[in-house]
Amino acid sequence: MQLVFSDAQYWEDFLPLTFTRPTAEMRCGILTFAERWQKLLEIQEISFITEDYLQEKFKKPEGKETLFIVPNFLPSKTVLEQIKNLQQGEALVYENELLAARVNMESFSLNQIEKMTDITEELLFFKQPTDLFSYNDKAIDFDFELLTNGRTSQPLSETNGLLGNKEDLFIEEGAQIEFSTLNTKSGKIYIGKNAEVMEGCNLRGPIALCDDSKFNLGAKIYGATTIGPHSKVGGEVNNIVIFGYSNKGHDGFVGNSVIGEWCNLGADSNSSNLKNNYAEVKLWNYRLKRFANTGLQFAGLIMGDHSKTAINTQLNTGTVAGVAANIFKSGFPPNLIDNFSWGGMKGDEKFKLEKAYEVAEKAMARRKVPLTEADKDILKYIYENY
Repeated sequence: MQLVFSDAQYWEDFLPLTFTRPTAEMRCGILTFAERWQKLLEIQEISFITEDYLQEKFKKPEGKETLFIVPNFLPSKTVLEQIKNLQQGEALVYENELLAARVNMESFSLNQIEKMTDITEELLFFKQPTDLFSYNDKAIDFDFELLTNGRTSQPLSETNGLLGNKEDLFIEEGAQIEFSTLNTKSGKIYIGKNAEVMEGCNLRGPIALCDDSKFNLGAKIYGATTIGPHSKVGGEVNNIVIFGYSNKGHDGFVGNSVIGEWCNLGADSNSSNLKNNYAEVKLWNYRLKRFANTGLQFAGLIMGDHSKTAINTQLNTGTVAGVAANIFKSGFPPNLIDNFSWGGMKGDEKFKLEKAYEVAEKAMARRKVPLTEADKDILKYIYENY
């Protein structure tokens, strides 16, 4: 049986993060939504119903028996069992929207569904980019239990200081931590395979440092923070999510933010997360095509894949940067930085597409990941249509 993730309800709400991926491929907690559901349901074969231009890279469903699911929520034990126990032609509905269904994708339609069951308990749903950092503490707790239950952590080197319960710290094989402090009183700390916490770091959970990632010398990390795989982080961060393959390697502050893949923040780049007048932060909403209230007092940067900042870049509270933006001009950029902006200011010329490919190839080669023709086609579509 295949597991099929649907984008139909939420893809546009998560832009610019979903310009280059389905919602199921976003990371929050320790895992992506897709990885989490694969483990929960013990189904390895996955595919996606997403935007047409993404389907070359993200596999379309095959016409066979399928567990269809909207991925961007954390299930309770009861709802998880209901999903596992679905029979052919049965579905679960939450807030008048299809949540999960057991169907045959060869002729999928709502007419196939013979029985619909309403989920009445409240679920933790992620509906906009700020939810990824706002609910990251709950996602880390959920994934920590999922990944570590019944397993034994690698020992913590005696050069470190631990404040809190050692049961709330899990260190995977190959990870290195020396001469640092780790505080699990405020939340769990997960250190992934072959990750490294360099000397002098101060970690205050909940924190997830994923596989092959690093906290650089003297980093100050406040939870709830997730650093996805193959990333480097230094300086000071507070309640951020990095999807993976991105660097904020030097001093500078970033808080209450979500950063995609293949991004780089230059030395002393800073992102404000609080307005001087303590007002509610507004963020650009791609669906509404205007700035909309977030309901949050703290909100920093939402950055799409392949975007970069120069040294000493200063970003306003509530900044949205699109895909492959190169931000290097002096002064504060606007709160909406266009896809492929060359400079970061309103009205700047676009980064030439071939040059954007060239930069992406070089950045990805450093992690031994190729820029495929499918990747290029996705970037081209965004360049020409957004």
